Amino acid sequence: MSSYWAPYGWLPGGVAEQVRLVAEAGRWVRVEAGVAPAGQDVRLPGLVLPGFANTHSHAFHRALRGRTHGDGGTFWTWRDRMYALARRLEPESYHLLARAVYAEMALAGISAVGEFHYLHHQRDGSRYPDPNAFGHALLQAAAEAGIRITLLDTCYLSGGLGPAGHLELDEVQRRFSDGSATGWRQRVALLARAETDRARVGAAIHSVRAVPAGQLADVVTASAGRPLHAHVSEQPAENEATQAHYGCSPSQLLAAHGFGGPLHTAVHATHLSAEDIALHGRAGTNISFCPTTERDLADGIGPAPELAAAGARLTLGSDQNACVDLLEEARALELDARLASLRRGRFTPAELVEAMTGHASLGWSDAGRLAPGQRADLVALRLDTVRTAGALPEQVTLVAGAADVDTVLVDGRLVVSGGRHVLGDVAGLLAEAIAPLWR
Repeated sequence: MSSYWAPYGWLPGGVAEQVRLVAEAGRWVRVEAGVAPAGQDVRLPGLVLPGFANTHSHAFHRALRGRTHGDGGTFWTWRDRMYALARRLEPESYHLLARAVYAEMALAGISAVGEFHYLHHQRDGSRYPDPNAFGHALLQAAAEAGIRITLLDTCYLSGGLGPAGHLELDEVQRRFSDGSATGWRQRVALLARAETDRARVGAAIHSVRAVPAGQLADVVTASAGRPLHAHVSEQPAENEATQAHYGCSPSQLLAAHGFGGPLHTAVHATHLSAEDIALHGRAGTNISFCPTTERDLADGIGPAPELAAAGARLTLGSDQNACVDLLEEARALELDARLASLRRGRFTPAELVEAMTGHASLGWSDAGRLAPGQRADLVALRLDTVRTAGALPEQVTLVAGAADVDTVLVDGRLVVSGGRHVLGDVAGLLAEAIAPLWR
């Protein structure tokens, strides 16, 4: 049993003062407010919040940070650079990179990640002796970094979509494909054997560009009872191609084949019609916004307030990991909505915290609140830094950043203390993992 005390805590009813939390066997067993610390309590600084949930990550994209931002281009030219990186990776090098990336996430207060995983096979498209070598490398990386993972194993079958239909896979995309939804399902069934209390296997449809309509229902059926995510309408070109070939939007095509509901997440959802918004809202689908990526790639500003009003549940992701800071993602959700609408206060701080803690969309319905019975995740955010000094605790999430995270617990285990990860020099680990990929 371990116990903690902090001046402020973000409890289910809002910010409370003098908060004491007791954990046993990885769960909160007691959460109290307005109490003095006990002698054995670990005293935490500032404001404690539930652990953050990063609902959309491509860990290997972290190696692109600082290498794709300065020369203009488009989403599609950025994708060419991303494919060049994907060509270089092997399970061993990806393990080292992902371990460092997940440790960086822990430093930012993230206790669980949804890894949208589509790099599966050898460079010629053939399987490794272990057909899930990359998947096992990612599961091991998360375990070593101390965070939970939902590995969203991704079905990727075609090279794109044009008015005449789906395109052939190119040289790099062969690494992503299992040939059919059946081949994908059979491989993922083997991977599911590696699940633990801290690692789960979910599913993903890369996009309606990459999975032909005739195989969408197979993926939805195979993923029943597990989280299922899909890139949706990130770029206008995707909408145009889908409309030209299928006569509907990506959201409508997915819904026609069973996609939508509390275990399903549409990622980005940037370019939606009013009908699309209503469709996601009626189903109660999760929406993973990734504002730092969406602005970097010039994707656009998605209709977040409209989706929330329609009944969709908003979550947040770091996507390409050009920025690993869910506080920044939350702030961008609000500020982008202000820019698009010319109105302030589109989301309350409490709604932003709810978006930062969307663990249920990753299959962890027992995480995301500081309450008895919940997983003992915790983020202690300092209130005395140059960014947070003088801020009201209930508004600090609008001014704080990852650098203000002091302490992180995941399932009752101390992962970050005093702003330092248990693995030590995470910047050094990142540099060591990334440098060989560009030689």
